[in-house]
This record gives sequence, structure tokens and C-alpha cells, in this order.
Amino acid sequence: MSDRSTQLPAGKEQQPLPPDLYDEEYFLTACEGYEEFLQTDGVNLSRRLKQAFEFAGVQPNMRVLDLGCGRGEIVRHVARLGAISIGVDYAPVALRLAQKTLRDEPGAHAIGQSDAKQLPFASDSFDRVLMFDVVEHLHPWELDLCLLEVKRVLKTGGQIIIHTAPNRWYDTYAYPVVRQVRRIMGQGAKYPANPRALNVEANTEVHVNEQDILRMRQTLRRADFQKIKVWLDTPPQHRSEGKVLAAARHIAFNWAPFAWFFEREVFAVGAK
Repeated sequence: MSDRSTQLPAGKEQQPLPPDLYDEEYFLTACEGYEEFLQTDGVNLSRRLKQAFEFAGVQPNMRVLDLGCGRGEIVRHVARLGAISIGVDYAPVALRLAQKTLRDEPGAHAIGQSDAKQLPFASDSFDRVLMFDVVEHLHPWELDLCLLEVKRVLKTGGQIIIHTAPNRWYDTYAYPVVRQVRRIMGQGAKYPANPRALNVEANTEVHVNEQDILRMRQTLRRADFQKIKVWLDTPPQHRSEGKVLAAARHIAFNWAPFAWFFEREVFAVGAK
């Protein structure tokens, strides 16, 4: 994406994040899937990316756009399924990493720099547009413009597939409870006051628009997507902390309405 801070819509004061926030360290130490990328050179996807990718249902000869392609591993996976795979990102570092990832990769693929709010493609160009861990980096006004562009470049019947994290309701309502319990257990040092700093401190700078199931659905509706589905999921909880905590964890992640607040990840699909 190019810096369009001088072209903000009237009344919009939130500036787009500068692309230099996303340096090589970010993509290789913080950006979702970096561990699997480093271990396998992008051959294996993280659980989160693999799950999101499977929802796309990519078929041979489809035209697929990976919007915010980062290191390029999703572009490669799309191409390996026999689809025409195109990736765009606004960070120059991402383009260099993606070009390296795809350097010796056969199949139909291309990488380019683009603003998510002004895609350089003709209308009705793609069967799928993938937005994996991109939504949270776009201010609300940017996301609205981006989704209108996505809808424009999708073919009739084409789909957008979204993954974003964390669930905003977790940060707002569940995390304070989790942090207090951990402090009582003597583990408070691992749970910072700002939930965005949990595990990945870089998110304190780059997460500007976290979603919940209602907000994500409303945003897709504003862009006039159809057949919208929004749901939550969470990383596997491989913990052994006694029967009481195990029971509480089961309720939190499996029973409504508790799961709406404790599950960490938001998935969404919409059709043109």
C-alpha cells in the first residue's frame, strides 16, 4: 500500500500505519506463522494459516488474490493447487521476502506492491480474495474502503476469506479476568496490562482495528457482501492445571455466551 495520508476522506484523522513499521524482524519474529516459515521455508503453514486457507476451497484454474501476502507462503500454496496466484503487500520488506520465497517456485504466481484501498486490478478479476491477519492493521475507515475494493475485484459468486486476531471481546472483557487469575497464581509477570503485548509486543504498534463477531459481520454488511458467515476459534489449550481449571477452561471455550469472549480468533467468509 502506498502512503495516502494526504488523501484522507473528510473527517478521517486516523493516519494509515507507515510501511516501515513492518520490517524484516516483524515478519520473521512476530508475524503469524513465522516459526513454521523459518523451520520449513514456508512449506508448512501454522495451524491458524492452514485453517484459514482450507476455508478458501481453492481449486485449479481459479484466480486468487492474497491481500497482504507478507512472506509469500500463501501465494505459493495457492499456486501449488494449480490456481493463478497473485499476492500484494504495501511493505517493501514483505515483497522482498515473498520474491525470495517464490524464486524457484513453479506455477502461475506474481507479487506486487499495492494499497489495499486502491487495488490495481480490473473489476471481476478474482474467484477468491484472502485477507489473513490484515484486518487488524487497517483503521475502520481504511477497512471499509478496502472491502469495497475487494468486492469490486471479485467475480460474481466469488468469496472473501478473512482471519483476524485477537477477538476484541477477549481483550476487553476476558483478558482482565485471565490476568487477575494468573496474578493470583503467581504468573502475573507473563500477562502484561496491555493485552496486545501478550506474546507479541509488536502488536501494540500495529493493531489498530481488532474485531469481534458482531463488528466483523457489520463491516462486511456495509460493503454489501452476501452469505456472510462469522465464527470464532481458539488455539489448542494443552495445559495440565487440575480439574477445577480444566473445567473452567472447557466452559469458557465451549459454552455460549462465554466462548464469545474467551475464544481468540475471528474467521469470516462473504460472497459477492
